[in-house]
Amino acid sequence: MTSFKALAKSGAAVRALTIAAAVAVGLSGCSAISKLSSFGKSTNKSIASQGERIPVLPESDQLQPAAALKGQDFLIPSPQPIASWPVPGGTPEQSVEHVAAGANLTIAWRRGLGQSGANRKHYVTAPPIMAEGKVFAMDGQARVSAHDAISGGQAWSVNLQGRDRRDKDGYGGGLAYANGRVFVTSGYRLVTALDAKTGRTIWQSKTDQPIHGAPNISDGRVFAVTLDDQLIAFDTDKGAQVWNYQAIIEPARILAASSPAISGGTIVTGFASGELIAQGAANGTDVWTQALSKSSRNNALSEIRDIAGRPVIYRGDVFAASHSGMFSAIDLRTGTPRWSLPVASQNTPWPAGDVVYIVSQTGQLICIARESGQVYWQQDLNAPQLATTTRRGRRARQPKTKNAFWSGPVLASNHLILVSSNGDLESRDPHTGVLERSIRLGAATMQPPIAAGDMLYVVTEKAELIALR
Repeated sequence: MTSFKALAKSGAAVRALTIAAAVAVGLSGCSAISKLSSFGKSTNKSIASQGERIPVLPESDQLQPAAALKGQDFLIPSPQPIASWPVPGGTPEQSVEHVAAGANLTIAWRRGLGQSGANRKHYVTAPPIMAEGKVFAMDGQARVSAHDAISGGQAWSVNLQGRDRRDKDGYGGGLAYANGRVFVTSGYRLVTALDAKTGRTIWQSKTDQPIHGAPNISDGRVFAVTLDDQLIAFDTDKGAQVWNYQAIIEPARILAASSPAISGGTIVTGFASGELIAQGAANGTDVWTQALSKSSRNNALSEIRDIAGRPVIYRGDVFAASHSGMFSAIDLRTGTPRWSLPVASQNTPWPAGDVVYIVSQTGQLICIARESGQVYWQQDLNAPQLATTTRRGRRARQPKTKNAFWSGPVLASNHLILVSSNGDLESRDPHTGVLERSIRLGAATMQPPIAAGDMLYVVTEKAELIALR
């Protein structure tokens, strides 16, 4: 068995739950992880030597708004209600444009899910999903629960924690829904189908490696990516493996994984190598490959090429970003890049109408012209904040005390919604990026909200599910 260390990062470009890992090439069957959590304090203290400080990540704030776009407005679709959010990105393409939900941004209810991420082992990495009038969520130890979407009342809860002694820290994974079943992937090397009404296990399949990302579903197949960069397709009926594809096993990666995007019989997957690969969803036939990594990288962290955010398919293009500093729009049919920008990100892009939004590692919210790749504007999410709305509705001047990792955005009811590792939820103007409102959620939040049934739902690192009207 080969062990590996997961090294937590901290500071301006940190995601507290996604951990840069030095991973040995032979990962077979091992889940022994030594890690330092950015939620806790390290006992190792060191004194930095004198010398020049060099940024360790590509700075997207080097981007400049295009002069040709100065003063120009753009079109975004009007908000539309949707009844469900069955997969991590809302649809198999991971794209929903503009949702009518959460217009008032008032907290309707909050419910505990189980094991939180506060103890440095049980990282909450799974975004919730919504279907059949229920919100399905998972805590940091593979406990899945169903809650009434309106009241938050728990319908059922089931523990899918593995029994293999090698899988002591089985965090990660996620959920997807189709045809009355909830499909669950987990760090315990299990793929499980549950009855959505009762939580009863219908089938369960074992994988060789943990799965840190949520699954996606299309045409009777469940797709998931394992820790060693293997894409596996399972039959939704029986759980049998249909086909698999082994990508390059990367020696350095982030312990969080994206979900593939699927459209028109093509599945597009991002891997830790920085490769974005399109295949036939029916049998894994190669369609095209693009590398989202710079040819020259001059620091250690830029060597981590991982595509941790979900690729998004929208109007014939694929939008995806890598940790090493490349954000691209790529033609879905041919694999030809249409444009690329030097943006390092672990977030999922959000295309809508004329533009696409993305949040960089350094906390820049960037609005980009979808066709040309020119920048309309960017806003620093870690700039001092003037006012915060507390849980009791009071407003107080509260400048931000430290930089945060930001997740999102989600475009809902004419607001860009973002959440942070500082426990803030922000609403920003989609045309300017200007802050409109900020709400304290009470805990670090690493997964952007989902939007369905006129509500927003978000899961915090304390394993708490929060609903906002």
